[in-house]
Order: sequence, then C-alpha cells, then structure tokens
Amino acid sequence: MFLRIDQVDVRYRGQPRPAVEGASLSLRAGDIGVLIGPSGCGKSTLLRAVAGLERVSAGEIRLGDELVSGAHKHVAPEARRIGMVFQDYALFPHLDVGRNVGFGLKHLPPAQRERRVAAVLAMVDLAGSERRFPHELSGGQQQRVALARAMAPQPRLLLLDEPFSNLDVDLRERLAQELRGILKAAKATALFVTHDQLEAFAIGDHIGVMHEGHLHQWDDAYSLYHRPATRFVADFIGHGVFVPARIIDTERGAKVDTPLGTLRNLTDCPLPGAYPDGHCDLLLRADDIVHDDDAPVKARIVRKAFRGSEFLYTVQLASGEAVMTYVPSHHNHKVGEWIGIRPAVDHVVTFPVEAA
Repeated sequence: MFLRIDQVDVRYRGQPRPAVEGASLSLRAGDIGVLIGPSGCGKSTLLRAVAGLERVSAGEIRLGDELVSGAHKHVAPEARRIGMVFQDYALFPHLDVGRNVGFGLKHLPPAQRERRVAAVLAMVDLAGSERRFPHELSGGQQQRVALARAMAPQPRLLLLDEPFSNLDVDLRERLAQELRGILKAAKATALFVTHDQLEAFAIGDHIGVMHEGHLHQWDDAYSLYHRPATRFVADFIGHGVFVPARIIDTERGAKVDTPLGTLRNLTDCPLPGAYPDGHCDLLLRADDIVHDDDAPVKARIVRKAFRGSEFLYTVQLASGEAVMTYVPSHHNHKVGEWIGIRPAVDHVVTFPVEAA
C-alpha cells in the first residue's frame, strides 16, 4: 500500500474530544480515495494531517515505506512531496497560467520548465493557455489550472479539499468525471475530500464515510450502499429510512415481517438469532419501494421532490411509518393523496433496534 493511515488521532488544544480519532485506511499507488461526511466530521482535518499541516497525537501515517507522521515524528509539509488543490484554487491573479503552473518548478532550467508546464496543461485539456490570466478563465478552467499546478512537480500524492464546492451543480458533476479521467491517465495517487455523494461515487475507487471524528467505513461505493457497516453509513448514503421488522426462520429459509408485508425469497438475510427474538430495524431505500396501484398496502404522500425524470415521494403508512420511493415524473400525484406501494427487496440490511 502506498498511503497507510493507522489509528490516527488529531487533537486541537482546548477541545474536549479529538477532531479525528482512531482513523485507519490504506490506498494503493494509482488509486483515488475519497473522504465524505457532514460538515465538521473531521475529513478535512485528516487530509491536513496527511499533508503535514496538522500534527497527529497518536497513530502513524506512511507514504510508501516512509513514516511521515507519528506521535514522535513529523516530516515537514514541504518535504513530503505532496500536491494540494484547495476549494478556492489559490491561483496568483497577477501571474498568467504558465507562471501559475510553473510556480513550483523554479528549480528546473527554463526550457525544461516550459515543457513540463505544456505537458500538464495538455493533460488537463488546456493546451496553449499559458499566456491567459486567471480572470480570463471560467471557474472550471481555473480549477483545472490549479490541478495542473499541483501535478506539475510530479508529487507522490495529490490531496484535493472540496475542489468543486464553488462551482454550480451541473459543472461539478461533469468536472468530477473529468478529474477521474485526468488522474487515472496520469497514474496519480489521490485523496479527495467532499460532502457530495455523487462526486464521491464519480471519482473514488475507495470511499470513507466519517462522522464525529470517526471513520465508519472505507470501502467501494457498491458496498457502502448495499452493505453499510454502521447505522450512520446506512443512513448517510442514499435515501432511506429504518422501519421495525422481525426475522423469522422457516423451512424454506428466513422471512422478514415488515409494516409493508412479509419479505420472502431473500438472497441475503441475517439469521433470526442475530437479534433478540428476531426483532430488528430494517433499512428501506427509495429503490426498495415500488409504486403499484394494485398493491394492497396504501400510503399517503407527505412530501414530494421533483428530480426531472422522477419524483422522490416520502409516503406514510396507516400504521405511521414513513418510507421513500422513486416514481416516474409522469405519475404526478398530489401531497395528501393515497397511493399503492409494495416492497421489492432481494437482500436486507438490518441493525439492532434503536431505542426511541
């Protein structure tokens, strides 16, 4: 593994608890890792610890075989050969693109420096823009210049801290896909911080979900969505709610009683003995619930969100439980209207019952 973070704590003086506590992850050379979580969860603090901008109070950070952070060792940021891209781009407004990108290459002879600047600008699809100034570029182009500047000195690791947060939503999604292509073409190893799940899914080979200083899960996007390790990950990733359920063992395998009826023929289900008397909380995501006018279970629409090709309905059962469902947008029902719904679940995600 190229980047290894092992049981890292980061503490700020005067704070009652660590900003990061017991974080562990690893990243192979050429892979892209992403840290996501709500504001204040510690993801940017962990990124800054990798950069050397924050000292660790426990644990270790290694780049390749080199220990760069530990309780008794701290390699200075400038000695780590790490490139950083910030959310405000931090371009020098009085320097043209060529001099911005070449700022960290002053140790090279002028001709070699020009060749390297041209190469990285071509890599980010800005070939020939050396004489333009930052104010002449769009937000997306400025972000690519910042990326080119970080890549120019050929760092061992790239760190990107919410680089798209100042851009509009449509541009962010497109640039996220472009960024992955650029990093993969450059065979760069990168660690990326965002609060946007779609960005994380578009960019990351591995994604870590953080909350209150703890890294809850470090996994691929599919596993985070379908096999969340903790209740927080299950709740944070995707749209979903928890409903009470009971797992029952039968001769034909386990079945699950839910407020929407009994789930059978499941490909993946915990054993009933995993919970006291089989009682658990069942995660139901919006794509687990199907709108079906002929279904015996009815629910009242309490909230609707238009998504273009579909609505995201929040509906409430007569028993009081609320669930979510995606419905094609030509099914334009009113808030307060009752519709038929049925579960379409082949594997279940369950957790211990949480006390009210």
